[in-house]
Amino acid sequence: MGREFELKYRATPEQLQLLRAELALDWQSISMETVYYDTPAGDVSRRKWTLRRRYENGLSVCTLKTPLPDGSRGEWEVECGDIRSAIPMLCKLGAPEELLSLDAEALQPACGARFTRLAASVSCDGCTLELALDSGVLLGGGREIPLCEMEAELKSGSENAALAYAEALQSRYHLIPEPRSKYARASRLAKGE
Repeated sequence: MGREFELKYRATPEQLQLLRAELALDWQSISMETVYYDTPAGDVSRRKWTLRRRYENGLSVCTLKTPLPDGSRGEWEVECGDIRSAIPMLCKLGAPEELLSLDAEALQPACGARFTRLAASVSCDGCTLELALDSGVLLGGGREIPLCEMEAELKSGSENAALAYAEALQSRYHLIPEPRSKYARASRLAKGE
């Protein structure tokens, strides 16, 4: 299992432009189109899981994320073009076997996101992280809202070091902490909330 520790911050397009310009990093552009899945009964969201298929520059990656007691998330990913076919593959990687008990045929798109990510690796004192600048839209219920945020995802090393680095960027660029995932925000949009 991969364990995901990431910090998200709301930003404006101008703040992201400034971050990109001032941080001398090797930014890679990734076009992302995400579909989040659930059953009509909400079997996935009731477990506080996220089940998605994301196209990353045309490559289809299916992912399951689950909450962990320390506030981070369990994460399993597999290259696969179909969410239903990905379920047994995710379980073979260590995802909860309970995933197999879901009615895979009942899974349907619940909401989504479409955005461009500028990503770069950052090595700082005590950790390596991926810094991502995301710009696009969240989709749900036939509506869309703007998406503009910075993510700092720990790849190795100390969580405290990653937090210190992200908080320094937050302070310098006046970013606002965003505790909700893209899925949580898109799901609320789909529900008209």
